[in-house]
Amino acid sequence: MRILLVSVSFIALASAGAAAAQNAPAVSDPAPRRPNIVVAPQSSPPLIVDGANASPPSAPTIEAIPRVWSPAPRDAQGRSAYGLYLSGRSALSSGESAEGADLMARVESLTPEQPIVREQAFTSALLAGDLNLAARISPDAGVSPVISEAGVLVSVVQKLGAGEAREANAALKAHPIGAPHARAGALIAPWVAAAAGDWETALAEPNPTADRLIVFLGRYDRARLLEIRRRYDEAEVVLKALAEDARIGGTFRVAYGNFLERRGRREEALALYDAGLAAGATDPALTAALARAATGGRAPQLPSLRQGAAEALTIAAQQASEEGANEFAVVYLRLSLNLDRDPASLYRLGSMLSQANLKGPAQATLQAVPEEDPAVYAAARVALGLTLDKADRPEEALVAFRQAEGATPSDPRIAGLIASQLIKLERWEEALTVLNGPLLNTADQSANVRFLRGVAYESLDRVPEAEGELWAALQAEPNEPSFLNYLGYLWVDKGTRVAEGAAMIQRAHAADPEDGNIQDSLGWAQYRQGQYETAVDTLEQAVAKEPANAEINDHLGDAYWQVGRRREAGFQWNRVLTLDPDAERRAEVEKKLEQGLTDVAPPTGG
Repeated sequence: MRILLVSVSFIALASAGAAAAQNAPAVSDPAPRRPNIVVAPQSSPPLIVDGANASPPSAPTIEAIPRVWSPAPRDAQGRSAYGLYLSGRSALSSGESAEGADLMARVESLTPEQPIVREQAFTSALLAGDLNLAARISPDAGVSPVISEAGVLVSVVQKLGAGEAREANAALKAHPIGAPHARAGALIAPWVAAAAGDWETALAEPNPTADRLIVFLGRYDRARLLEIRRRYDEAEVVLKALAEDARIGGTFRVAYGNFLERRGRREEALALYDAGLAAGATDPALTAALARAATGGRAPQLPSLRQGAAEALTIAAQQASEEGANEFAVVYLRLSLNLDRDPASLYRLGSMLSQANLKGPAQATLQAVPEEDPAVYAAARVALGLTLDKADRPEEALVAFRQAEGATPSDPRIAGLIASQLIKLERWEEALTVLNGPLLNTADQSANVRFLRGVAYESLDRVPEAEGELWAALQAEPNEPSFLNYLGYLWVDKGTRVAEGAAMIQRAHAADPEDGNIQDSLGWAQYRQGQYETAVDTLEQAVAKEPANAEINDHLGDAYWQVGRRREAGFQWNRVLTLDPDAERRAEVEKKLEQGLTDVAPPTGG
């Protein structure tokens, strides 16, 4: 069987990030406004305290929900706390985080004496983005530090967002945020202090014994706060030291150059950018800074104090994600967006929600990314399209990809993704228009583009052109199972080069033995060579792997017929009719059910 899920290869490449342009039709994550620093991962306990993600051993014992309440707590509509609890858990597990958070909050209001309910209501509110609810029910005693410290962080951010910076700063001083949210607390603290007018605290040197991320970013933030205070000489000393540090200098080179530009020292900034590129730096931000400065563009402005706090939380989210603490990352991004609705942070949040399989919230968040930054908007639309396609909404996915194309029309990666989606929708001519367009039909076009073009030609029965493109793809990547399988199946099914096609399919199966579609191709090659008994065994295994595939079931029915198992052949053909086959296959199967197969000698082509 030909593998028509060609978009899968493009989606995998899209997830890989910075791949070759035509090989990866997804836009890369837009560059963050802050330096992108990632240090060695540190383990963090999970945010969700439940089941397998239970509290660490040191956490206090939590009283379980009683099996029987007397009287049973019920809301105004007569619904029991336990029923609401089960409904909330069900909604959360199915990705309906907003509904789940609302239900858990209702349970918490009925059973305020239950710490575990308050914890789960709090965490579900955080993940759903209901920060007001999370702040109101934040547990503060008798719970894991994962929860209690998150509660302090939420409270501080809510106060800052509400214009209560002095209260937020006082809360941080009284209760510095501890593990596992200490990093987020340390990064946000100087900005909170500055917003409160506490410049002594805001400009204090970062603790040199803290982790490297805190030290480096703490120094960088101190430099920016010094610049905000117009203490330019001190700010430059810090930035210059960061930019010249052998360990992380490349990360802060652009930041130092931006400072020089803001001080009217453009020539020095250009020299700094040139030196970085001459030294072999490949940072896109450095290239962009050089291009902007060389054409007289305006240097990036300093953030406001509120924006600085939001950026601190975004960096904390990025680092948490690198360490696998995706729940933490979602929470930090929610808090960041509460202070500054930055499009890039909105996009990252949508992507993380999608990775967590929270489809509804992910789609809503990605839909909300505005068009003001074309690169960020395009990235969000690609991510939205991928989530829609995964949710079996391929037409809507194509609309999202087209919107990404409208924002960045010269991006060949998006063109490749559109072509892939059109093929999935069996819109062959439209796919060829894209594939033969100037973005993809280039001298150095990728094997994936050749493969997609071959699929489209074959589906339009333009076999010689299909063979040429598929052969070219295979020459570029001779061990790719999907390429071997597709061309091999074409030759076997057409009866033109059966032996050669069968050998290619065998190679594909050896490379990917668990793929039911390739196993079907192998069985069909055996069938076409008259090896009917062997084909039955192979095709039975293929059906076991892909039981709902109409073509594989049809092939097994044919093989049963050839070995004399006519009743089983009829069962398989009848099953094909229940699997929504296309009109051509339906007609063929109905004819076989009526007349059986006409026994013919196996083909000898090849």
